[in-house]
Amino acid sequence: MQNDIKVIPVIMCGGSGTRLWPLSRRSFPKQFVNLTGPRTLFQQTLTRAAGAGFAEPLIMTAEDFRFIVTEQMAALGVTSAATLIEPEARNTAPAILVAALWAAARDPEAVLLVLPSDHVIPDADGFRAAVLAALPAATAGQIVTFGVVPVRPETGYGYLQLGSDADPAQNAPQPLAGFVEKPNAARAAAMLAEGGYLWNAGIFLFQAKAIIAAFGIHAPDMLDPARAAVAEAKSDLGFTRLNAAAFAQMPDISIDYAIMERARNLSVMPWRGAWSDLGSWEAVLQEAETDDNGNASAGAVTMIDCSSSLMRAENDGQELVGIGLTDIVAVAMADAVLVAHKSQSQKVKDAVAQLKARGVKQATHLPRDHRPWGWFDSLIIGERFQVKRIVVHPGAALSLQSHHHRSEHWIVVQGTARVTVDDSVRLISENQSVYIPLGAIHRMENPGKVPMVLIEVQTGSYLGEDDIIRYQDVYARS
Repeated sequence: MQNDIKVIPVIMCGGSGTRLWPLSRRSFPKQFVNLTGPRTLFQQTLTRAAGAGFAEPLIMTAEDFRFIVTEQMAALGVTSAATLIEPEARNTAPAILVAALWAAARDPEAVLLVLPSDHVIPDADGFRAAVLAALPAATAGQIVTFGVVPVRPETGYGYLQLGSDADPAQNAPQPLAGFVEKPNAARAAAMLAEGGYLWNAGIFLFQAKAIIAAFGIHAPDMLDPARAAVAEAKSDLGFTRLNAAAFAQMPDISIDYAIMERARNLSVMPWRGAWSDLGSWEAVLQEAETDDNGNASAGAVTMIDCSSSLMRAENDGQELVGIGLTDIVAVAMADAVLVAHKSQSQKVKDAVAQLKARGVKQATHLPRDHRPWGWFDSLIIGERFQVKRIVVHPGAALSLQSHHHRSEHWIVVQGTARVTVDDSVRLISENQSVYIPLGAIHRMENPGKVPMVLIEVQTGSYLGEDDIIRYQDVYARS
């Protein structure tokens, strides 16, 4: 019976987009950032796809984000059916195929809802109702894509062309005539005026067996390596690591190109509510709460005689001031600042590409590095020394390790640390310090119930994060 079916959300959160640089970077992309409220975009996606009619989510993510995913789910009290680790980025088609194979092996009739983790859909109740309204079509073998009724001539999205007999006012999937690539401004305006076109939201609902069958018809060479990637997966600390060699045999291709633009059993579910993929800083401004002059701000910001502008101060102790600005985006972080006209914010990715070509660290990495045990800020980096602020979660522990090229001084400024240095184990409290000689085998743990904070001063000939020899690690890092 239809009422007995529970939709399995497949949440895609392995991407590392750069369009919201400098806040979003490869080391900590936008889906894990608080951009539009107290919850991150990933957390908003989790709650949007939860409740009556929905099963525990299946998470698709990357190696670098696995503990961030776990931490952000735990903050909501959410558990996943599984968290599959993609060995490398291969675009959406391989990820969706392995998710479908994983689900079908457990329930041949499984229905999957594929969701990007970095979208904004304010009306969560309405969205869940739309998904359940599309469920009969999915269980009948249709691959249902979701299309957003456009409100402006947008050039940043692909479009879905409705069939000639479609009615986007109906609360049910409609015939789909085809896909349209991102248009230029004139074409976007013409399509909006003509009607019959929807923004392609990149959200899909289908039975696992239906999408597997579609791969069998349109991309059959992907099936064997995908099956091997799932069959030879390894369990690791609650994660499921897909087989890397098999996964690498699949092409780097999107689900649209591999399947959706070829399949004939497609229909589209119109979505008339608000939606954004936050694909640019201009889009963030469109979704933000604004003042009477159309300005949005975050952090310690002062705006005088400004209009239609977005300003964000992302660093503690930082003051960002704008005077006489119109249509400007200004995002200030500890290590990088972006200033752009909002209409040009789509070009941020071009700037990031230039920074990467020059080998600039800020192109991909934040000054804050997230780890499974907590995080650290790089405060000062100089010739043969570095200063960090390290925060360790309650009950967490760094690996038992040593270094070839550096020694370390630790000063506890909050909480209590259990410190191992070779054969010595002792507790270090606030305002106490310990010295870690070069080559010593050492570990830091937080035995308390509050975060432990310390200042680390490194000195030596090489201070890179790869100068670590691990002997034991509760997080199974090599």
